[in-house]
Amino acid sequence: MKKLVLQFITLTALVLSLNVFAATPEKNADGVVEIYLDQHGGHFSARDTLASLKPGKYQFIITNKAGKLVGFQLQNFTTHEALDMFPLEPGETLKSDVINVTSEGVRFRCPINPTPWYDIDGIQG
Repeated sequence: MKKLVLQFITLTALVLSLNVFAATPEKNADGVVEIYLDQHGGHFSARDTLASLKPGKYQFIITNKAGKLVGFQLQNFTTHEALDMFPLEPGETLKSDVINVTSEGVRFRCPINPTPWYDIDGIQG
C-alpha cells in the first residue's frame, strides 16, 4: 500500500510539473516567432507559454473555437497603437500581420465577444 501511495504522489508531481514547463514559442524559417492562440467563448488559450518573451518579430495565429463570429485585436501595450484587427468565422484560423514587438509589449483581445485585454508587458531584451 505504501508503494502505491508513493507511486501516486510521484505521478501527480510529474503531471503538475509538465504544466509548469510549457514550451516557449519558436521561430519559423523566416525568423518570426509564431504564437498560437485558440479563442473560446470569452477567453483565449495559448499553446505555448507567453512568459519570458524577447523583443523581435512575432505573428499571432488564432483559431476560432467559440462556435460563433469573434474577432482579434492587437495593440502596442504602452501606446495602445493598433497593430492588427480582424474577424474570425467559426472554425477559421487566421494569421496576424508580422509585428515588431519591443520592450513596450503588446496586448490582445476580442472586440466582438467581450474578453479582457491579455497583456504581454514583460518583454525584456
